[in-house]
Amino acid sequence: MDSIRTIITFAIVFSVIVIVHEFGHFYFAKKSGILVREFSIGMGPKLFGHIGKDGTAYSIRLLPVGGYVRMAGWGDDDTEIKTGTPVGLKIEDGVVKQINLRDEQTYSNMLPMFITDYDFDNALTVTGEVNGESQTYPVDHDATIVESDGTEVRIAPSDVQYQNASIGGRLITNFAGPMNNFILGVVVFIIVAFLQGGGETNLNTNHLGQIAPDSPAAQAGLKKGDAVESIDGVKISNWQDLTENIVKSNGKQLDFVINRDGKEENIKLTPKKEGDRYLIGINAAVKDGFIDKITYGFTESAKASTQIIKALGDLIVRPNIDKLGGPVAMYQLSGEAARAGTVTVLRLMALLSINLGIFNLVPIPALDGGKILFVLIEAVRGKPISQEKEGVITVVAMVFMLALMVAVTWNDFMRIF
Repeated sequence: MDSIRTIITFAIVFSVIVIVHEFGHFYFAKKSGILVREFSIGMGPKLFGHIGKDGTAYSIRLLPVGGYVRMAGWGDDDTEIKTGTPVGLKIEDGVVKQINLRDEQTYSNMLPMFITDYDFDNALTVTGEVNGESQTYPVDHDATIVESDGTEVRIAPSDVQYQNASIGGRLITNFAGPMNNFILGVVVFIIVAFLQGGGETNLNTNHLGQIAPDSPAAQAGLKKGDAVESIDGVKISNWQDLTENIVKSNGKQLDFVINRDGKEENIKLTPKKEGDRYLIGINAAVKDGFIDKITYGFTESAKASTQIIKALGDLIVRPNIDKLGGPVAMYQLSGEAARAGTVTVLRLMALLSINLGIFNLVPIPALDGGKILFVLIEAVRGKPISQEKEGVITVVAMVFMLALMVAVTWNDFMRIF
C-alpha cells in the first residue's frame, strides 16, 4: 500500500511541476509567433492525439510522468525523412496537405511516393518517384506530417521557427518555464496556508498551533488555540519560553496551566525523546488572516529561493555529489511526504517546483538559462552564434548533464542500499 501511494504521489508531484513548466514555454512561444508542434502530457507511446485549430498537436502518452513541448526549430525538434522513404501524399487542388510516414496500409486515398528530396523550411516542396517518374509538388504552409508512431504534427516553415522569432519573444519563451515554476511555488504555498489554517508562524504568542496526532500533547488533551499560561509554575509569554521549558525538562513530567475559552485547566504530560531533544508534538500558532495566508505564499517562496540559491552557490564552490539528488531521491521524498499527509506533499511540490525553476536558469546550454544566454549574446553581438557552434556547445553540455544525472542516480541507489 505504501509503495502504491508513493508511486502515485511521485507521479502527481513530478507531472504537475513539469507540465506547468512546459506550459510556460508553450504559452509564450505561441504569443511570440513560434509554432508549437506538439504539447504532450506524459511520455512514451501515444494514447491520444488531436491537432487543434492553432496548429498544435495535443497528445496524451502512456507514462504519466511529466510532459514536453515541441517548438518549431527549438532544440532537436526535427522531422527527418531519409531518401527513398515511402510516403503517402494527401493532395488537394495540386497542393500537398499531408505527408504520411506510417506503413502503406494507412495510405488510403493518398498518392504513394518514394521521397528523393524535400524542403519544408523555405521552398515548401516535396520531390519523389511516382509511378517510376520524378515528380515535384508544392506543400501547403500548414501541411501536416503523420510520423511513424502515428503522431500528426504540422510542418515547420522558417517563418514560424524559434530562431526567427524576435529576441524579446525568445527570451520570454525560455524564461517562461522557470517563471511558471516560481508561480506554482507561490500558489501551492498559499494553498498550504489555507489548509493549515494560517500563514507565517507567530512566535510572539503563547497560543498553540497544530497538535501532532498521537503525540504526548495530543494524548494529554492539548488542543490548537490553547494558551499556555505556565509550565511548572514558570510563566509562559511566547513560543521561545514554551520550547525552552520543554527542551530542558530532560523527560520529566510537566505541569501545564492552560487557558481554553477563558477557563484555566491543569494538564500533565511527559515529553518524548526524539534524537537528542525532548518534544511533545506541538507547532507554533500561525497568523490566520486572509492577507496573512496570501502573503505566506510569497514569503515562503522567497525563503525557499534564498536557501536553494545558497545551496547552489555552495555546491559550485565546494562540489560534492552527495549534495545532489535525482529521481530516486525525489521518489523517496515523495514516499515520506505521502506518509506525512497532504500538506507535506504540497510543501514538497512547492519546494521542488522552485528548485526546478532556479536550476533551469543556470546558464548551461542544455538548460533554459543556457538558451537565454545565447539569445543575450546575440543581442549584444547583433548576430546569432552559428548553429554549428551552438550545436557543438549544446551537445557537450548535454553529455555533461547526462553523465551527472547517471552519477547522481547511482549515488542515490548507493545511499539506499
